[in-house]
Amino acid sequence: MKTNAIRIHEFGGPEVLQWEEVDLAEPAAGQVRIRHTAVGLNFIDTYHRSGLYPMDLPTGLGSEAAGVVEAVGAGVSDIEAGDRVVYTGRPADAYSQRRNFDASACVRIPAELADEVAAAVFLKGLTAWYLLRRSYRVEAGDPILLYAAAGGVGSLASQWAKQLGAIVIGVVSTDEKAHLARSQGCDHIIMADDDVPRSVRELTNGEGVAAVYDSIGRDTFFASLDSLRPHGTMVTFGNATGPVEPFAPSELAVRGSLYVTRPILYDFINSRDSLLNASKELFDFITGGDIEVRIGQTYRLEDAVQAHRDLEARKTTGSTVLLP
Repeated sequence: MKTNAIRIHEFGGPEVLQWEEVDLAEPAAGQVRIRHTAVGLNFIDTYHRSGLYPMDLPTGLGSEAAGVVEAVGAGVSDIEAGDRVVYTGRPADAYSQRRNFDASACVRIPAELADEVAAAVFLKGLTAWYLLRRSYRVEAGDPILLYAAAGGVGSLASQWAKQLGAIVIGVVSTDEKAHLARSQGCDHIIMADDDVPRSVRELTNGEGVAAVYDSIGRDTFFASLDSLRPHGTMVTFGNATGPVEPFAPSELAVRGSLYVTRPILYDFINSRDSLLNASKELFDFITGGDIEVRIGQTYRLEDAVQAHRDLEARKTTGSTVLLP
């Protein structure tokens, strides 16, 4: 059958995104065909588009979407036609009206959640989950530093961390984002162009934070290390300004025997059981009313070029959803 999708034939800026008609085969064994109703926009999509994280060309884009199952392949028993599902994973082809995807990576959407909310929260919410519950397990009273606190992951992580009893220090780039981050659980705000380590020391009586969650990468890495208390944990999970440069392990020793981890989501959901367990924890948290999923903006899927421009210009807040 014919469908439409965003494709790229070369790496580059947002202008390389092309809206094209593509052929879609019947779902293979173990797959389902999904008619997308909402597609999540994530910063990692810009890394794939630019070639920072190279993929074979030509390729689609997008690692997160929600939709309705239209057909199932042989051997699929726990997902049925008509089910509302959400997924995250590769190959990256979520920027499409329809696609085939492994049934084992699809999770049914709770009745209480709209498709747009599921697409807005699944990858970002699972990212917040592995940051706060697996990479450094936040405990009540822990001071933590969270970069991009008003962004998609940040807005979820700040609320979740606050519910866990953490003292949340958020880093943002504008006054508007500062107001938003405060409304979503941040106890303190540091502006991105301030001296972050100095501000952290002032807010923590000179001690530093238990953990830093840094999605910025190269430009903030050492400032993040300098913000940690002895034996603190640096969680570097994004490359908004480029990948972190190689560094000597002695940099950790001179700052108080620090820990550094560079986690990725798929190491925490690499089995069907682990995916379902993580999804249940996330969905229970959302449907229990403990967290607000804020969709800051929506775009038509065919307008993905503008969505990418706005994302990279830091004009977006909260989650962004593309609508097929």
